[in-house]
Amino acid sequence: MLIADDDVELCELLSEYFGQEGYEVRLAHDGEQALVESRRPGVDVMVLDIMMPRMNGIDVLRMLRKESDLPVIMLTARGEDLDRIIGLELGADDYLAKPANPRELLARIRAILRRANPQSTATTLEVGDLVLNQRARELLRDGQQLELTSTEFSIIQLLLARSGEVVEKKDLYLAALGREPVAYDRSIDMHVSNLRRKLGPSGDGAERIETIRGIGYQYCCTGRS
Repeated sequence: MLIADDDVELCELLSEYFGQEGYEVRLAHDGEQALVESRRPGVDVMVLDIMMPRMNGIDVLRMLRKESDLPVIMLTARGEDLDRIIGLELGADDYLAKPANPRELLARIRAILRRANPQSTATTLEVGDLVLNQRARELLRDGQQLELTSTEFSIIQLLLARSGEVVEKKDLYLAALGREPVAYDRSIDMHVSNLRRKLGPSGDGAERIETIRGIGYQYCCTGRS
């Protein structure tokens, strides 16, 4: 894993903690170095702080998402809602407010890695013009592959598996983020918004993912676009 943060003391603490848990840890202390390190072989997840010298975490994520779906957990200053929202819009998989509890951060990393490397041998789900390959974690629309983050894939995977049914937000949080929602947490809403943009409307112009107010979401498109 890659930890990108200009707080050297925090990096050393997390590196030691994760190392004791059996993880190989690489460190970057500025945004430009983080981007370079993220491209090297062997990095399977990145913990990315927003406030860094030379290039901030938002810009690092923006550039990274042009070329990679590497899972990213963002570290945000407590109360910085705008930074968190922008990070999720750009494709961050999850976020954690600083000061980060190493145990909670590790739990979230493990959840993301489990989703990114599934053990299921099931093959495909087909709903209308969408074909989802569960083993390869790929989604095709009319034969064209869509670029999704690990979290976005996990959300659409559950929605397609239960197409036509209402999926509660709690179930989506557990499936996609490996945790239950907390008060004022709109992470899933942001990821669904990103999914809607990437999927586009159905053939009749209707929204593919319907919001069921106070409950969750429903994938309701079965026709071909």
